Amino acid sequence: MSALLSIGWEPELRGLLTVIIGTVALCGSVYLLLGTNLGIRLGLLVAMAGLFGWMLMMGVIWMTYGIGLIGNQPSWKPAEPFTIVRDGSLLNQSEVIEETVQVADNASPTEVAAAASQALVAEGWEVLPTDDAGRGQAIAAADEVIQVEAEMYAAGEYEAVAVYKRGGERYPKLGDEIDFVAFFHKPHYAVVEIVPLVPQREEPGRAPARPVIDESQPHQYVIMIRDLGSKRQPAFFITVGSAIIFLLCCLMLHRRDKTLAEHVSGATTPAKV
Repeated sequence: MSALLSIGWEPELRGLLTVIIGTVALCGSVYLLLGTNLGIRLGLLVAMAGLFGWMLMMGVIWMTYGIGLIGNQPSWKPAEPFTIVRDGSLLNQSEVIEETVQVADNASPTEVAAAASQALVAEGWEVLPTDDAGRGQAIAAADEVIQVEAEMYAAGEYEAVAVYKRGGERYPKLGDEIDFVAFFHKPHYAVVEIVPLVPQREEPGRAPARPVIDESQPHQYVIMIRDLGSKRQPAFFITVGSAIIFLLCCLMLHRRDKTLAEHVSGATTPAKV
């Protein structure tokens, strides 16, 4: 009874037994039929060729559509060597832009942020609209950097007011529409502009107060770079490995057929002693 309970409740053991039973039932049954009709060695060779031929086709489909066994998904990562810029006037020092942000000595944080935004747009940074899906992904990645890695603010203590992006173009392209050979990418960067909020008093039984931007605090910028991940890498390795084994099995079957044809035709005669 204890053995049955361990099989029923332990997911690792149950998964291992499922793989073993599935392999024996599917691959083993096919090999049993081939072995009884073609012989042990030839049946094994044919079964191996069929198995890895099927895995080759499966790997091609997985690699084409990005399904099945997949690797790491694309995501935003903190840029190096600068990730968080404390003030918009320092963007040129962090290599985000080349030109210096032109602001007066007594400029307010809002005026500095407006000048920094104009400098970003002037140097090719694109402002993402609020309904863009990439904007939400960049803000979510910036939240993890701010709250978990840097521990600057907690949730609800700041607000993302703008997201800028630049780069990420694919090449080489055959015109504007044909890009299936564009295997190379330029670095893709994103800058999330955040601003602290004025602390609000929470009263029991009342709806939370609307967030209010603290105009006395400077806007800060989170710089991130796009990690393209390795989504199709496992499928690629399965495809290449299966193709090699499949071709070797086909080569061995071809050589066996040639040798058998020579023996049946009598082209080779045994040596006389």
